[in-house]
Amino acid sequence: MTALTLNVANTLVHAALCAGRRIDAAPLTVAVLDAGGHLLALQREDGASLLRPQLATAKAWGAVALGKGSRLLALDAQQRPAFFAALNGLGDGAVVPAPGGVLIRDQAGTVLGALGISGDTSDVDEQCAISAIESLGLRADAGAAV
Repeated sequence: MTALTLNVANTLVHAALCAGRRIDAAPLTVAVLDAGGHLLALQREDGASLLRPQLATAKAWGAVALGKGSRLLALDAQQRPAFFAALNGLGDGAVVPAPGGVLIRDQAGTVLGALGISGDTSDVDEQCAISAIESLGLRADAGAAV
C-alpha cells in the first residue's frame, strides 16, 4: 500500500469504533488523515461530546505534521511549551499533544497518514487507534510504548 484510500480509512474507523465497543469505552470520535494531513474519514459515535471531532482531528494532524505519535508530542509539549504554543499559533490551534494520535505506517515504515481518536481517556483512545491500525496489518506508531 502506498497511500490510504477512502475504503481503507473507513475500515480503520469501523475497526477503531469496534475496539472501543469491545472495551466499553466512552463514545468515541475517530478521524483518519492521509500523509498530507487531509481528512479522509471522520465519524462521531452517538453521545460523543461537542468538540470531539476537532480533538480527534487535531491529535492526528499533530502526529502527521511532526512525524511522531501524539504520546511523544505530549512529552515534548511538557519540555518545550513555548515551541508548542508557537506551533499551535502557526497551525491555527490544530495540534493536541495528548495520546490518541497514532501514525499509520506500512510494513516498510513509510507514513501513510494518522488516526486520531477522542472520547475516552487518552490512553484508551490510543489503545483503540493502535488496535484498528494493527487489525489491517499496518504498523501503529504512537510515539512511545504505552
